[in-house]
Amino acid sequence: MEELRKKIKELLKAVDQAIVSLDIPKKHQRLDDLRLVTQESNCWQKSEAASIVKEISNLELQINDWEKLKKQLEDLELICADDQAADLSVEFEQDFCKQQEIYEQLAQQLLLAGQYDQAPAIITVNAGAGGVDAQDWAQMLERMYLRFAEKNNYQIIHVARTAGNEAGIKSSTFKLSGAFAYGYLKEEAGVHRLVRLSEFDSDHARHTSFAMLEVLPEIVESKVKIDEQDLKIETYRASGHGGQSVNTTDSAVRIMHLPTGLTATCQNERSQLQNKNQAMSVLLSKLERYQDAKREDERKALKGEYTAAAWGNQIRSYVLHPYKMVKDHRTEYESSDPSAVLGGELWPFIKASLRQVKK
Repeated sequence: MEELRKKIKELLKAVDQAIVSLDIPKKHQRLDDLRLVTQESNCWQKSEAASIVKEISNLELQINDWEKLKKQLEDLELICADDQAADLSVEFEQDFCKQQEIYEQLAQQLLLAGQYDQAPAIITVNAGAGGVDAQDWAQMLERMYLRFAEKNNYQIIHVARTAGNEAGIKSSTFKLSGAFAYGYLKEEAGVHRLVRLSEFDSDHARHTSFAMLEVLPEIVESKVKIDEQDLKIETYRASGHGGQSVNTTDSAVRIMHLPTGLTATCQNERSQLQNKNQAMSVLLSKLERYQDAKREDERKALKGEYTAAAWGNQIRSYVLHPYKMVKDHRTEYESSDPSAVLGGELWPFIKASLRQVKK
């Protein structure tokens, strides 16, 4: 029992340090200020109302998670201080292990201090080299990230999707909203390589396919100012995800920023206006990243000129034949269960990336 008390005390100390590092008291003050704003009579007429609600939700979640963990550990420490509770030491040890798992999950937030880490993530999957197999691989990647989102209760909004000629997809863009969505997924950006026996080859030979993943934060209040004259806006017939009239009206919107050549597309919403607003949101995020990019190759990647989704550029390989393995080439983390990874079990890879970036 004494050993358990010691472990509880050490974990409580770690929780207190995390609360200080994350400046939870300051977040409390920010939360109180935002709640006061929502009580103003004209709050819901403001353009930033949605972002205020989202920030309140994120703050409440972060504050409540840490304070609940601390309270449960304090209660457990108090109970274990009673020598008469020794007969229940096994149950208390199990309870402590649960709290330790919660701490390890929450502690990942200590690695997420970037400006946009708490923002929703805008993800675009593009098929690369490999023909039909690459388009099928792009769809597999799309499914993998959507399943990850579902497992973690992220809200999913489909923005645009272009089907492949025979199978799979040429590209897909969707937004994931939830706690630290961009912070967790930003290091997933890059070229993903698949090795398998092709379903689209009559000889059933082994093929290598590539797909590119782009991850952007949704930026609500951008420092970038856009001149309407710098935009080229096109409308066309939508397809794929969408409303009742998505295939019968020119509701899809493509916006190009002429000075940079950056483009954004949305076809998911029912109305042309909704699609335009969504596409503008994506374009703002791209422009923000473009302005912040320090190297020319980063800027080319945002414009789609530097995808190079082919040999030598992959960040991760998924091998289904002749053996089974998923390997991240940046962190060297490996999994021998590709089915689980492709089913959305990405946390080990995400944690490894976060630890490496933090070094």
